[in-house]
Amino acid sequence: MTSKNNSDAHEDDSLGVLDEAASLDTTALGVLGQTAQVSVSLPNSAEDDDLVDDSVVDGEIASDEEIVIGVIEVPLVETDAPQVKASVEQDAAPAASEVDDSDDRVGDDTVVADLVVAPVVREKPAEALTAKRFGEQQGQSSRETADLLTSDRLLNPSQLTKPEPEGAWSHLLYTISGRRINLGDGKRARERKALTARISSPFAGGARFVPVLSRKGGVGKTTITALLGMALADARDDRVIAVDANPDRGTLADRILRTNDKSVRDLVRIQAEVKGFHDISAIVARDTTRLDVLASDSDPRVAEAFSDDDYRDVARVAAHYYSMVLTDTGTGIVHSVMGATLDLADQIVIVSGLSVDEARLASETLTWLESNGYEAQARNAIIVLNQSTPGSPLVRLNELEAHFRTRAKNVVRMPYDTHIAGGGAIVFTSLQPETRQAARELAALLVEGLRAKAA
Repeated sequence: MTSKNNSDAHEDDSLGVLDEAASLDTTALGVLGQTAQVSVSLPNSAEDDDLVDDSVVDGEIASDEEIVIGVIEVPLVETDAPQVKASVEQDAAPAASEVDDSDDRVGDDTVVADLVVAPVVREKPAEALTAKRFGEQQGQSSRETADLLTSDRLLNPSQLTKPEPEGAWSHLLYTISGRRINLGDGKRARERKALTARISSPFAGGARFVPVLSRKGGVGKTTITALLGMALADARDDRVIAVDANPDRGTLADRILRTNDKSVRDLVRIQAEVKGFHDISAIVARDTTRLDVLASDSDPRVAEAFSDDDYRDVARVAAHYYSMVLTDTGTGIVHSVMGATLDLADQIVIVSGLSVDEARLASETLTWLESNGYEAQARNAIIVLNQSTPGSPLVRLNELEAHFRTRAKNVVRMPYDTHIAGGGAIVFTSLQPETRQAARELAALLVEGLRAKAA
């Protein structure tokens, strides 16, 4: 550091001598390489007033006071800051307004220190964004594991082959073009697949219980139970069972190709011994659509003994192995198993015939449910208007449907089908297209209602 004399009147060799009152308290920081230099204070003492010419030798200050200069070693710091140049001015306090030629002192001195901060900047290399799962801790980031080889990453979409289209015109064009022109599925095929997707929609949680009710016999309650179960089992991947809980010799098992003579009474008897699904499969009868049916007792005297507690035991076992449990209840509302059936019900299906008295009984069923603590089930119920006789019905279906839509959530029309009217086993693929469509629409509405309730 050098102190410069700014007085033009002083022309002798008294260089580097400060006024007696002058003091310099300046900190100058310069970072050169890895060294920080710090210059601090010069003495300010009255004893230094008698500095003589002998104190200046070859431009250096000779004094009894020690000039403190500190040098601090600091580590190199990586920074993004640009080079900074700073000028610090420190005015020494003047001791006199004039310069005395007889004294080798300098007044009104101004010390200017130019500081240059030039840190060494080293840019960090950008880290490559690569997929890495293997050897990350060992620094082997370029190695990938096999799970990163996905079809979306490797397969070229333009080279993938579309599935064979469904539909008359689409399939014809696909065939005559040598499988080069694929327009996709036709309208009916798209609608059918969309309906299948609605039926097969999964829902979380345990088994769902759906009783099928009617206040009057002969309206097709058992038939609707079988059709609904077949439509569900045909489209879904989980298990569906239909339980015949009719205490008056139910005929649900007669509507499928029965393979054994076991009944619901057999399941009640072995309920404590059931260890797996193979114990259940030995008792139920399975349809071609994979619908399992648990038949009622063929002897009415034994069937009458099937009680509310027995149904609860059957339901508890079925809930372990099935996602949906349909129940074909007895005729009427008040009978031996109706209490347990309604208590476990997640959603209700009510079947009505196409006559005035049958429609009234179905509407009164809703009233009874609302009056006995089942308002939610009545409000979300599905009403099936089943036509069990050929020809045009005597009632106006539009008026009948409009009435039930004011009381229940959904209404479905089930058309007359000669395959059903015969009274034998129902083969789902042998039904008329309109009947299968209605059964599948009923199944879709049921699944959507159960999913909405779960949400």
